[in-house]
Amino acid sequence: MLSKAVVKSRPTVLWCYKDKLELSSHRKKRAKQIKKLMQRGLLDPEKVDPFQLFVETGGLTYCMYKDSERILGNTFGMCILQDFEALTPNLLARTMETVEGGGLIVLLLHSLSSLTSLYTMVMDVHERFRTESHAKAAGRFNERFLLSLASCKACVVMDDELNILPISSHIRSISRVPVQEDSEGLSEVERDLKNLKEELQDDLPVGPLIKKCCTLDQGKAVITFLDAILDKTLCGTVALLASRGRGKSAALGLAVAGAVAAKYSNIFVTAPTPENLKTLFEFICKGLNALEFKEQSDYDVVRSVNPDLKKAIVRININKDHRQTIQYIQPHEHEKLSQAELLVIDEAAAIPLPVVKSLLGTYLVFLSSTVNGYEGTGRSLSLKLLQQLEERSQMPGKHVESSLSGIT
Repeated sequence: MLSKAVVKSRPTVLWCYKDKLELSSHRKKRAKQIKKLMQRGLLDPEKVDPFQLFVETGGLTYCMYKDSERILGNTFGMCILQDFEALTPNLLARTMETVEGGGLIVLLLHSLSSLTSLYTMVMDVHERFRTESHAKAAGRFNERFLLSLASCKACVVMDDELNILPISSHIRSISRVPVQEDSEGLSEVERDLKNLKEELQDDLPVGPLIKKCCTLDQGKAVITFLDAILDKTLCGTVALLASRGRGKSAALGLAVAGAVAAKYSNIFVTAPTPENLKTLFEFICKGLNALEFKEQSDYDVVRSVNPDLKKAIVRININKDHRQTIQYIQPHEHEKLSQAELLVIDEAAAIPLPVVKSLLGTYLVFLSSTVNGYEGTGRSLSLKLLQQLEERSQMPGKHVESSLSGIT
């Protein structure tokens, strides 16, 4: 249904579970056979079970709840949450916020006589609160969670035959949101973005990179980054603040590609784990391709050999005009930045504030952070660090510049 509703490639799917994925090894073998049939064009969808076809051709990413921190910074079209009893508010926020706008979040529940039985369901997290004096933990979260779903206009509760249950009767009265469009079917913001792309199309390296932007705010952020790069003072901090899913990592990736075009040689990127930088590296490569760099001949992508990191990109070597590198480092490895010209810190709110401060130095720093949602709940970054950077930039005699740019 989601594939038919969106006009783009098949949505990616995240499947989260507690400890046992309800898929047998036989299905894994069958998946290889179906992929071979699809490649040969011999697959008949009418003869294959729809669920089996979805599991084996849907581009699923599987993740255990205990490893859910690794998916921060990634974006999926659909999220499936198995094992309801293992969920906590932290897990819900961490997984649901990875779903893009217009995507689907599916909670899988075992057969229930009624939804009210979820109120008294024993959750795994209750075990840690049981003591000799309090043998029974009162579960208040389930009731609040279900009541919030009942009042949510974007929530549908269905049975296994896709019948809408009475608790979601409000879904029948959904109406389309009116959008003001011009004669070409563009909104005011889309028109401004188109004009910006046309205005800068002949400027290098800005023009090709702006064409990759999806929103006006993203385009303005890329221009701000490129202004700092082309200034070549190799000093200062540019901070990008935005809500979850606004394209911060994509804007940073395009800006890094612009830094490569501006002859920056030593570029470092950091985040809690390399897997958090999937989107950043993806748009670095897209930006390089837009600037007519060719993979393998002009640049090489190096992936991690650590099986826990699932072949995440950790380095890009560029050899077009001279040797340039884009290298991932752990947040605590600030001693490796002695030769740095540009440092990119993605999801800085997920890194302890003292560690972020230790990363700042006499080189250009691009810093992005989520200001709300799960990743942005810690306000120390916005209340302390960015405030200090602004005050330092306004002090006379200081050669450290700080400019703030936010996507709203």
